[in-house]
Amino acid sequence: MHKNRILITTGCCLFVLAIFAWAQTVRKPGLWEMTTNMTWQQSPMPQGMTMPGSGQHTTLVCLTQAMIDKYGIPIGAGQGCKIINVVLHATSMTGEMVCTGRMTGKATLQSSWSDPNIAKGSSHFVGTMQMGQRSGPVEYTTQTTSVFKSSDCGSVAPMPMPQE
Repeated sequence: MHKNRILITTGCCLFVLAIFAWAQTVRKPGLWEMTTNMTWQQSPMPQGMTMPGSGQHTTLVCLTQAMIDKYGIPIGAGQGCKIINVVLHATSMTGEMVCTGRMTGKATLQSSWSDPNIAKGSSHFVGTMQMGQRSGPVEYTTQTTSVFKSSDCGSVAPMPMPQE
């Protein structure tokens, strides 16, 4: 009877460890293809003009192990922007991007992955943008899907680490 309890307890512990190991989806350094769709809710451009960067864009990025360790995903920040309050979990991350300068404001960031080869994320930015003598409110949302392509980045330079 005592032997059965030990075997059952050991079996349960191994099962829990297996589930935990499965949940620790490993991100891969190397070449990733990022497809981003940017939608402007409030553009600083005059009525009828399209803001640069709108719509869907696909780019190749080289993700380093250092970026994986810090953010879990390919992540960038524009000039004058910093990534803060990053919370990294086994299969997701959240954080914020705070910008000062020509464009000021804050974005919420989130990404998740259940597969080591695919990450899906989104961001939502609200702020103001200086355009010449005037400034105007800006608000945009991005949806991103990143797909692992190769452990060799080839001619694609590694992404720079965002400022903190």
